[in-house]
Amino acid sequence: MPTTLNPYLGFRDNAREAMTFYHSVFGGDLTLSTFGEFHASEDPAETDKIMHGMVSAPGGLVLMGADTPNSMDYSPGSTISISLSGDDEAELRGYWDKLSGDGGTVTVPLEPAPWGDVFGMCTDRFGTSWLVNVNGAGEAAPAS
Repeated sequence: MPTTLNPYLGFRDNAREAMTFYHSVFGGDLTLSTFGEFHASEDPAETDKIMHGMVSAPGGLVLMGADTPNSMDYSPGSTISISLSGDDEAELRGYWDKLSGDGGTVTVPLEPAPWGDVFGMCTDRFGTSWLVNVNGAGEAAPAS
């Protein structure tokens, strides 16, 4: 099996809601395991929190996430974004609509970009930043 690289998102007390949302966006299978199931925390408040969540979507997309234990520092930041790119404009626009809607914020509208693709940036309702690029779907801007 080749090495794979998958985004792994950290949450504070809302990983179940977030991973369920991402499952609704990408489809496929959703697996959620709690700290209680694996006796992975002595803190009773963490029994039902998500120790590991994974969305395995069609086309090989995998997104993982978990609740950060109470004993660990949780500092959400804006230093990482997740990029979705490809040739299937309908599929990518569908992801865009779901990620940017329902409490999400559009940073850069999904529209033709100077490099000839359709590109947009948004932040979903859980604070995760997304970049969406549809290869060759737009027209390159004329050189100035």
